[in-house]
Amino acid sequence: MAQVEKIAGGVTAAKGYAAASAAAGIKYQNRTDMALIYSSVPCTAAGTFTSNVVKAAPVIWDRDIVRKSDGKVSAVIVNSGIANACTGELGLSVCAKTAAAAGEALGIPAKSVLLGSTGVIGMQIPVDKITEGARKLAASKAETLEAGTAAAKAIMTTDTHHKEIAYQFQVGGKTATLGGCAKGSGMIHPNMCTMLCYLTTDLAISKHLLQKALSDVVTDTFNMISVDGDMSTNDTLILLANGLAGNPEITGENEDYAVFKKVLFSVCRFLAMQMAGDGEGAQHLIEAKVVHADTKDHAKTLAKSVIQSNLTKAAIFGRDANWGRVLCALGYSGAPFDPENVDLYFAAGDQKMLIFTNGSAADYSEEKAKKLLSNEAVTILADMHMGEEEAIAWGCDLTYDYVKINADYRS
Repeated sequence: MAQVEKIAGGVTAAKGYAAASAAAGIKYQNRTDMALIYSSVPCTAAGTFTSNVVKAAPVIWDRDIVRKSDGKVSAVIVNSGIANACTGELGLSVCAKTAAAAGEALGIPAKSVLLGSTGVIGMQIPVDKITEGARKLAASKAETLEAGTAAAKAIMTTDTHHKEIAYQFQVGGKTATLGGCAKGSGMIHPNMCTMLCYLTTDLAISKHLLQKALSDVVTDTFNMISVDGDMSTNDTLILLANGLAGNPEITGENEDYAVFKKVLFSVCRFLAMQMAGDGEGAQHLIEAKVVHADTKDHAKTLAKSVIQSNLTKAAIFGRDANWGRVLCALGYSGAPFDPENVDLYFAAGDQKMLIFTNGSAADYSEEKAKKLLSNEAVTILADMHMGEEEAIAWGCDLTYDYVKINADYRS
């Protein structure tokens, strides 16, 4: 079995990657609001983007570059504060001018620069500030782990903490690395979930397999989280591979590909859970696990229905073991099952409590249930007793602070 090890860092953990952050004053003051991810050699790129019909200008820009068979990427420029969404031709012009400024400063083609934006929809980005910010980023880039962390912090909006992770693994007799960072706290809902996420690896792999691995992994990670049921206009997940690990290029679905895909799943699962647990105003990470379902699709449908239920989310916030809300969410999911043959559990850490069985409430202690639900991470387990399929979805509780944050988000 190939050795896989979690290591320190994020987007600069792999060979050849540098990062930077800058305070451009696009909307926020007295904090960094732009980030750069840069590879010393051109990268193969894969990506997935929002399925919202309304797509932000950077999404359109990135999608056109990533989908080209010969499209190579050398840098990513990201800003927070203003989303550059619903901004018409002017928004696309800002993308072109930002990429041109970055390309000139970095000595690379403008069409090898990807862009990301997050923040308020409908506002125009001051082009002079973002182009000057791009030049600042190019001048201050560094290959340190600290530079990667600073970039992860610069792209946050309502996030309470930055999100990054990295792994090393063995392929083709070489040590390869995969690292990443993400932001996401509100307006989170499949497909894709509302977020920006950037992954970097020094693996040598074909574009087709890089995209296939990413598309496959997304379905059980980022597409299984929801914070508030609102799908963003700006969702972007980019995976870059520069080949500097020196492994024989992966061109087939062999053992090396399987190792990479497993590591990619671990990275994406971690970042997805970080986003779900950091939902706006959240106090709890909620994991909904459905086991013994008849089909994989039904298992996913059931799990997502539970974590999207506002009543269930509110009950977890109140530490209320209201299993009726969970059963109700399962019932309106659209997946068929026999409610008389479902077991429901609450779990946290090494505790597991049966709360519903044989069509009615189990004999459990409300006091002990409330204590269990006071944990930061809570699992709702539904055993359907129908088959062998299972799925996991992640969300968060619904608190008073969610309304406060979003009531004055533009101010």
